[in-house]
Amino acid sequence: MAKNEPTPDQHRTPYVPNETAHPWRRMVSIGDSFTEGIGDPIPGTVDEHRGWADRVAEVLAEQVDDFAYANLAVRGKLIGQIIADQVEPALALSPDLITFSAGGNDVLRPGSDPDAVAQRFEDAVARLCSQGATVVVFTGIDTAFTPVFRGIRGRVAIYNENIRAIADRYDCIVADQWALKEIQDMRFFDDDRLHMNALGHHEVARMVLRALNVPNDLAPMQPDPVPRMTWRSARAGDLVWARAHLVPWVLRRLRHQSSGDNITAKRPDAGPVGMPVVTEAPARDRSAGPGSRT
Repeated sequence: MAKNEPTPDQHRTPYVPNETAHPWRRMVSIGDSFTEGIGDPIPGTVDEHRGWADRVAEVLAEQVDDFAYANLAVRGKLIGQIIADQVEPALALSPDLITFSAGGNDVLRPGSDPDAVAQRFEDAVARLCSQGATVVVFTGIDTAFTPVFRGIRGRVAIYNENIRAIADRYDCIVADQWALKEIQDMRFFDDDRLHMNALGHHEVARMVLRALNVPNDLAPMQPDPVPRMTWRSARAGDLVWARAHLVPWVLRRLRHQSSGDNITAKRPDAGPVGMPVVTEAPARDRSAGPGSRT
């Protein structure tokens, strides 16, 4: 598909014009908790999550016949683990649309080298593009708005520039979270202050569909107004967050554990959207909560 200059309504690039219904019939998503959908729980389930990828697949499935979707992402995974465990299984499903988000957990770690992580990312992209599928890659979010992760903003920016260069070399579509100002607001994030909530995943889904130039009826969702908080109540909230999320994250690092240990992919095989995909894979561990990304 030839690329074209964006109109004023398609303000993020690259813009892929679809003159008819979108061309994809089999979508496979790989990555970590962001792609698994952590922070966007499905009501009435135990540790089941929807997320932006499910939301995108639902829209794509409404517009064409025989659409199939698989999601191999597992929370907490580093880029090396994603490459080792998800790239070849994804290609084995013969997708024509692949979404690939990885490296965020690596860049988050103290002392990480975003250029080294990007080299591994490029190796994976080269493999994912080898069968002719459309590949969508993601930049990281601009963390300037959150004190918790403001300190890694420079590393994220470096990693993003690498991702954009890689996308240009391999003709990938960039889903640009850095430019997605709508979600740079803690009201779009879960209580752990790391994963997006349903509002955030919804906005990312809208952004991905714009990047793919797929018309849709997803409307912006407005968060609740910011409540007034005294310094004392804000401090109490910080202490609750530290006990519930920060301390467990630190303990997992010290123990070389991951929130994704004993977790299997939620949709390991491609199937119709909205229907459970039954496989012989081990059951997902229901004891692990959303927690941190790593």
